[in-house]
Amino acid sequence: MKTLLKIIAAAAALGLAPAAALGQAAPAPAAQPAAERAAPASAAAQTSPAPGTAAPAAQAQGGAQPQDVSAANTSSERPSDAAVAQSTAASDLQPEASVGQPDGRFGLQEQFSPIGREAKWFHDWILMPAITIISIFVLLLLLLVVVRFRRSANPTPSRTTHNTFLEIVWTLVPVLILVVIAVPSIKLLARQYSPPAADVTIKVIGNQWYWEYEYPDHGVQFVSNVLTEEEARAASQPRLLGVNNRMVVPVGATVKLLVTSNDVVHSWGVPAFWTKIDAVPGRVNETWFRAERTGIFYGVCYELCGARHAYMPIAVEVVSRAQYDAWIAGRGGHRRGAGPAAAAPAAGAAPRQEGVGAGQATETSPAPAGVNPGTTTPPVSRQGATNSREGGSH
Repeated sequence: MKTLLKIIAAAAALGLAPAAALGQAAPAPAAQPAAERAAPASAAAQTSPAPGTAAPAAQAQGGAQPQDVSAANTSSERPSDAAVAQSTAASDLQPEASVGQPDGRFGLQEQFSPIGREAKWFHDWILMPAITIISIFVLLLLLLVVVRFRRSANPTPSRTTHNTFLEIVWTLVPVLILVVIAVPSIKLLARQYSPPAADVTIKVIGNQWYWEYEYPDHGVQFVSNVLTEEEARAASQPRLLGVNNRMVVPVGATVKLLVTSNDVVHSWGVPAFWTKIDAVPGRVNETWFRAERTGIFYGVCYELCGARHAYMPIAVEVVSRAQYDAWIAGRGGHRRGAGPAAAAPAAGAAPRQEGVGAGQATETSPAPAGVNPGTTTPPVSRQGATNSREGGSH
């Protein structure tokens, strides 16, 4: 009998040993390489959710299982921002050398919004010809005075003090010039500050030294930090303009921006959309734009805001409406006007506690289910990790 018991105990020990070994040897999902966690961004557009449903965040970022995402969020091994920039992109768009960024041209960037095209026409065909004609006229007048009224050619100067014709001319000509400039200028200002109804509303918050974006209609919030030179090179992004999280908008949509700041005065702007507005603490300024084509468009902070002013760029990714909806779902957001999806409580489950954030859970007040952690607790600036050789501001 004792021999039989020993044989049974040995068999049980042998049966449990492989399972324990598997439990110790199985790698944690967070230990996977960053390249495996960052799937092609085009998968987000291919897995767009059905109407009225919200796709899991992992599906829009390459099909990883939810447990992989949560493990990656809690892992101490943080993926590079180059991988994050690819995994959180709304499409597979790549920057174009002559679109939405400086390319060494003489003059303004190509414009891709109605206001931008009108303003560029005003600049190129009204302001530049007017100032060119005025400058040439003044230069010729100065040369005439130097040559004709020099001392050797005109030893006895004229003592004329009044000339009615000249006084009328030098009064009326500037007035006519101002009228020619003022009429299209006032029309442009009226269009800039009388926006149409907004399709997308985004709150932009300036911080030292990064940008924070909130989509109040969709329940999405995230932080945008500059990529280091190495990360930008790996992600094929322009130096000092690439970011780990781009602001995403649908093409052809009227985008209303509510711009403010948490600390000092910043300035948000994208030259290709002809938009620039100050971010002032304690005040919300409003502007708008409508992108006419897809692509990636860059800007910077245009107000000297501190030591790392040069390292808070802006990147706007313009995608199709389907890709935008898939990106919102991947961020844990919801359709405009739909509100967060309310899950039906299970039988015998405690009632859901309202007003509790994902980072405020307790035993008596659990956090709501299905909330993307990235939308409730945005990361802090990682600018201390940028290359020290980049020091200084422009």
